[in-house]
Amino acid sequence: MYKTYQIRNIPSSMGLLILCCLLITACTPTVKVEAPQEPITINLNVKLDADIRVQLEEEAKKDIEANPNVF
Repeated sequence: MYKTYQIRNIPSSMGLLILCCLLITACTPTVKVEAPQEPITINLNVKLDADIRVQLEEEAKKDIEANPNVF
């Protein structure tokens, strides 16, 4: 009715458990964060179009004519 375990099976099962744990942890993915080899450059040269300037000047003239006391 009762089962008895032999002592010599315990070390082999512990070894198998340790081996399984090592194999599982060896398969985990790794993520490496490294700095780029070349520096990061951000080009901020902005070119305004002449049409935008003309539109802004026309709107400014209209605002000045509409509110002469403000300016």
